[in-house]
Amino acid sequence: MLFQVGGQGTRPTFFEMAAAQQLPTSLRAALTYSLGVLALRRPFLHKILDFDDEFFALLMMVLESHSLRTTDASFSESLYGLRRRSIKLVLNKSGSNVDSNDNLHRSCLGRRQKVLSVVFLVVLPYFKSKLHSMYNKEREARLQESLWGHDDGRLDDIDYFFHQGEISQTRVEFQNMQDSNMIRFKKKIMAIVGACYPWVHATNEGLSFAYQLLYLLDATGFFTLGLHALGIHVCRATGQELMDSSSRLSKIRSGELERLRGPPWLKSFQRALLNCVYTTLDYAQTGLIAAVFFFKMMEWWYQSAEERMSAPTVYPPPPPPPHPKVANDGIPLPPDRTICPLCSQKRVNPSVLAVSGFVFCYSCIFKYVSQYKRCPVTLLPASVEQIRRLFHDL
Repeated sequence: MLFQVGGQGTRPTFFEMAAAQQLPTSLRAALTYSLGVLALRRPFLHKILDFDDEFFALLMMVLESHSLRTTDASFSESLYGLRRRSIKLVLNKSGSNVDSNDNLHRSCLGRRQKVLSVVFLVVLPYFKSKLHSMYNKEREARLQESLWGHDDGRLDDIDYFFHQGEISQTRVEFQNMQDSNMIRFKKKIMAIVGACYPWVHATNEGLSFAYQLLYLLDATGFFTLGLHALGIHVCRATGQELMDSSSRLSKIRSGELERLRGPPWLKSFQRALLNCVYTTLDYAQTGLIAAVFFFKMMEWWYQSAEERMSAPTVYPPPPPPPHPKVANDGIPLPPDRTICPLCSQKRVNPSVLAVSGFVFCYSCIFKYVSQYKRCPVTLLPASVEQIRRLFHDL
């Protein structure tokens, strides 16, 4: 096997690392969808959706900083029971050949590594998302120009509303010149992003694929380029490490509560506020996932109820009309339903006459209707256009 299916040892499997890496993207999509559903009833939430990149980046910065501080792992890695360990290479002074694993010493993350981890986990994905949106806008603008032609008078995202009676013509011209310079500068930036972003994105995706493939083949211990640049390995957390993390977190919080200064009422208020923050951060992981699951379940519930309410009522089919009566001067019907009334033989290529519903041989009824323009049984007026072939004889 190329990877450990059972998850034995301290090295995480490829599936664990991939799931931990994709969790923030899935969480963002779920939160955006949940806010979109809530915004249907609370319009003020549209302001959050207008700045979804900033909102999600701020939320993830708080969660990632707290998780790295308390568990030495990112938000998603801690959810899968993983921990980040710093790798330090120690040179062997004796010069004897020893196992390379003996030269790797794992230690807790330093402050610099935690800060850089937040940069790789939050800041860089934020800029990547903004560049992606800018590239999409530039591509749409180029497509629009190719379809409608270049319009020099088009002004994007610039407010041109002036009060003619309050602002002089000179100020208007100066403002127009500044706006034109700003528009040209923005177009240059968008052109640079449109030209460079595909190469940057392709390079990033290629490196990510290469590292993941090497990790899958057990050729490297780094799942991403960011972990390699920081010198960090992701390992499974042992039971002792989980207990140490809990005790260390308790000591940190106890120290923060002891450092409170001020009057007794102020210290009580600060202590209550810190306890609320601690509780919120402790249950942030399960709370976010539970909230997303709850919103998805409610959406399914209400969607099913709306479908049941909006579904059309199915009424029973109406009863068939009564059989047409046989005319006194018409051809009598044979007792056997498989016999043609015209030729008194077993029907060949059965066809029904729409005006009466009786079935004949196709050649018989075609000749009769072409000549007499009526049904041979009921004598109702008919035409050859009202003859229908049957592919299942009854």
